[in-house]
Amino acid sequence: MIKIHANVRKALQHAMKMNMILYNPADRVTLPKKIKYRANFYSVEQVNQLLEIFKEEAMYPAVLLAAFYGFRRSEVLGLKYSHIDFNTDTLTVQDTVVRCGNVQALDKPRTKNEASHRTLPLVAPLKEFLLAEHGKQSENMKKLGEGYVKNDYVCKWDSGEPFAPNYITCRFGKVLKKSSLPKIRFHDLRHSAASMLIKLGYSLKEIQEWLGHSTLSTTADLYAHLEYEAKKKMASSLGDKIVF
Repeated sequence: MIKIHANVRKALQHAMKMNMILYNPADRVTLPKKIKYRANFYSVEQVNQLLEIFKEEAMYPAVLLAAFYGFRRSEVLGLKYSHIDFNTDTLTVQDTVVRCGNVQALDKPRTKNEASHRTLPLVAPLKEFLLAEHGKQSENMKKLGEGYVKNDYVCKWDSGEPFAPNYITCRFGKVLKKSSLPKIRFHDLRHSAASMLIKLGYSLKEIQEWLGHSTLSTTADLYAHLEYEAKKKMASSLGDKIVF
């Protein structure tokens, strides 16, 4: 409802600027109170279980990248080998792939916001995995010849065809449904990454930069409730110093 109102208001605001209407009726609407979203997430153990379940799935690289880096779906699908520097061991989030109307996959040469455009370190095990994945894709290209869909995407079918965003969402849910793990969305892998980083002791500011949130308040709104363990340590530290 709130998102619909925002879009309608924007259209009416334009109409007002064009002198088509005298005022914006949307400004006189009383909106329902926004319910604060509480993110779902997995523990480290559950993430490892999940990766084992998806090991033989074609979309395994997408699940791995989302769980490790907390990538959005659009960022996972937009990642290209040209964005990965295997010499400096870094990867850069700069393109996204989204669904747009009837178009299954639309490549956008930009991220959600400026903060989303970020460079992250490539750890050794992940580097090894991505190099092996690139090698497999090169072999597939040789085998299929003209039938191979040439592109630079990391996450794709053996034919080279990029994954459609909706496929990732739907297949993730179907595979998860057959497991004993709690039901979460693909996007909740992003929240799981944040949760694991918080438990490892990283600050919300550090997590903001890792996830590519535009503001610290966005990170705080989503994950402040997960910092309770840090608060317990703070209380314990003070308790050791203060004489009661």
